Amino acid sequence: MRVPIRVRGDDVGGLSFDEETETLAINAHGAFILLQGRVSRGAQITLKHNRTGEEQECRVLLVGPLIGNKAEIGLEFSSPRPHFWRVCFPPEDWTPKSLEARKPVIPGNEKEKSSVPSAGLLGKS
Repeated sequence: MRVPIRVRGDDVGGLSFDEETETLAINAHGAFILLQGRVSRGAQITLKHNRTGEEQECRVLLVGPLIGNKAEIGLEFSSPRPHFWRVCFPPEDWTPKSLEARKPVIPGNEKEKSSVPSAGLLGKS
């Protein structure tokens, strides 16, 4: 899910950076992003959700390969923040084999609707 964000911190050379980017994937524990600023694993950075203005301290968990001039970066929140992204995540024990995943969704029939939101309900940027 793509969410516009701003990322601030210090790069590998100790210089401050402030960059607008977006997420590639999100979860209650952090995000996967593309970042032009060069950061090292373990670095502390600040991530700002551009739509809400909310900020969260993060730790760089993964520095992946370059795509163009940006690197794939895995970020972890200091503690789980399931409400930071303003989306509903399935429960921790949910799998595609869960009963909710197998229930048919019948428009207009509230009793049969799953409590798990479909990707179409989450929206896209």
